[in-house]
Amino acid sequence: MKKCTVQIVADAVNRLAPRHLAEDWDNPGLLIGDPAAEVKKIFVCLDVLDETISRAIELDAQLIVAHHPLIFRPIKNVRYDLPLGKKIARLIKNDIAVFAAHTNLDSAIGGVNDVLARKIGLIDVKMFGDEEISLGRLGTLETPLTAAEFARHVKEVLHAENVRLIDAGDFTIKKVGLCGGAGAEFIQKAKFFGAQAFVTGDVKYHEAQSAVENKIHVVDAGHFATEFPIVNELADYLRDELKIFDVEIVADTDAKNFFMTI
Repeated sequence: MKKCTVQIVADAVNRLAPRHLAEDWDNPGLLIGDPAAEVKKIFVCLDVLDETISRAIELDAQLIVAHHPLIFRPIKNVRYDLPLGKKIARLIKNDIAVFAAHTNLDSAIGGVNDVLARKIGLIDVKMFGDEEISLGRLGTLETPLTAAEFARHVKEVLHAENVRLIDAGDFTIKKVGLCGGAGAEFIQKAKFFGAQAFVTGDVKYHEAQSAVENKIHVVDAGHFATEFPIVNELADYLRDELKIFDVEIVADTDAKNFFMTI
């Protein structure tokens, strides 16, 4: 079989989630490593954590493909006594490259938000309005649900420990807007295009207040639960795209939400 390199994997990810789809403030792409380095094993994950790096080392992986960029803002030092510097040092010491696909993977057809829409069971899924591409999605439930029924459904299909429901009134849900991760900024936009409910994570108090005032239910299923489904999907995509190469792809199945309910 053919030899695989970091660049070959990067090209495969970029075919799914082209770099130009990323938001201006984002930092996707190859963050650590040599594009020409050989890759025999890839670890796909949501976040590059200490545990992630330990797992990659244990697997003898040469490349981590993550959703969230390890290096997000410009750094002025690499200090081994601080969390980011320590991770960078471990990665370099163990010859592990890091590639990230973030908001470009959120917006991409077949990316984070399409996977989320499919998990929820939405049909007739579209971009917002007349946009050719958008971070969020709009779709329809096959059977209308009450706000409580819909919240319980989202919790179940996303395997979330809990969800927060913002109940905006006594009306059922047929059309749903969504944005995985932190997408509360799109709640009013979804309402404008006819959504009765919105699914996302990281909703703040005044965003919840605004949703109630604008008569749109919101299910905050958390940043983790709304994005973690992309990990297996991305791993499957890479297995198909790289099937002619001598490379193994392993998806992270052990990651946990940072938040827990006491």
